[in-house]
Amino acid sequence: MGTVPPPWLGTRPLPVTADGFGEIQPTPPELRERRFTLPDTLPALPGDGFASRVTTPAPADVLARSTWAPGCPVAAKDLSWVRLTFRGFDGARHTGELLVNRSAAAGLVRVFHDLYDARFPIEEMRITPKAEQKVPPTGDGNDTGAFNCRPVRGATTYSQHAYGLAVDVDPFQNPYLKGDLVLPELASAYRDRSWHRPGMILAGGPVVRAFARIGWGWGGSWHSLKDLQHFSANGT
Repeated sequence: MGTVPPPWLGTRPLPVTADGFGEIQPTPPELRERRFTLPDTLPALPGDGFASRVTTPAPADVLARSTWAPGCPVAAKDLSWVRLTFRGFDGARHTGELLVNRSAAAGLVRVFHDLYDARFPIEEMRITPKAEQKVPPTGDGNDTGAFNCRPVRGATTYSQHAYGLAVDVDPFQNPYLKGDLVLPELASAYRDRSWHRPGMILAGGPVVRAFARIGWGWGGSWHSLKDLQHFSANGT
């Protein structure tokens, strides 16, 4: 099983297709049972159980390393910086961060408290930087994140992520599926939802229940496509 990240993780750009995504390729053996825990990028929050810190509005230096810019559909003052603890695939306590709409901050703290108590594993949790929007796709990313000032996949309207009102959880284990398209592009092994592996979000499982308790919908319940990683305040 893949408990140690291969040295090439995140370093091998895929050929880009006409639709702007990377070329879909078979899942490498090292990623078929992915159970990595990447190093934390923040100092640990105090304590030995679940902990969180919410700062509203998000500090200027946090916004500066995010994808926020003037013209995004949410004002800077309406974004909160949420730091919280989560369980890694190693079972240990880790600290990550989310940038979210201030209206959703308290509810999302409750969600991730539930996931911590359920021991649901998360590989990493960090804020998407601007530079990441422009780099060639490697098809092997797995960041649990929220705010990202970008349009809906394959469209020009803003995603709910651009409002800080959506969260993607363990996207490699829970890919976006539309026809032959798989995102991340190397995650085809996770099309098989009957093969239950750590980090997978399943109907009726702890992740779907935790988001449902705050009224958020799951992209895994959509019909025309499946966005298995995606939860949002308005269900889109």
